[in-house]
Amino acid sequence: MLIIFNSKGKYKVKISVFVDGANVFYMQKDELKWWINFEKLLRWIENKTAGEIIDAYYYVGEENPPDTRQQGFLTALADIGYSIITKELKIIVLDDGREIRKANLDIEIVLDMFNTIENYDMAILVSGDGDFERPLRLLRARGKRFMVMSTKRFIARELREVAGMHFVDFEDIRSEVQKDVL
Repeated sequence: MLIIFNSKGKYKVKISVFVDGANVFYMQKDELKWWINFEKLLRWIENKTAGEIIDAYYYVGEENPPDTRQQGFLTALADIGYSIITKELKIIVLDDGREIRKANLDIEIVLDMFNTIENYDMAILVSGDGDFERPLRLLRARGKRFMVMSTKRFIARELREVAGMHFVDFEDIRSEVQKDVL
């Protein structure tokens, strides 16, 4: 078991970050209308919690063959320190002929939360997906702290209700985590 102390010999909270890439992409594109700098996000989390991030995971569906722009973004995330977990996008053809690309990684996020539960004190979930309500309740029952990061207009009611005071709205921290506009 890894125990982390700060320079004054005090215990630092061990943090794991779980980013639901598709949910966050659409939150930025459709709701926030601005982009998150994921390196600044990690620094904000450490400063806010006075903890140390021991793992950061970014989950995302991937085209086959991979999209060049997405691959560049994922490489940059890995360089920052995120572990990238991908799943091939499935193409679903609707009755009217339209195609939907989908790669649901919720189960991978939950499995990683519980398979690494002994490694962290606090889980940070970056998603507004209501499917995470039950796993967060189970984390709480196991004595784990958590924080949910999304935005008020993009978070599912049930996830917002379980998060309570442990919810951070990206609009409230925009100046600290927004990607610089070129």
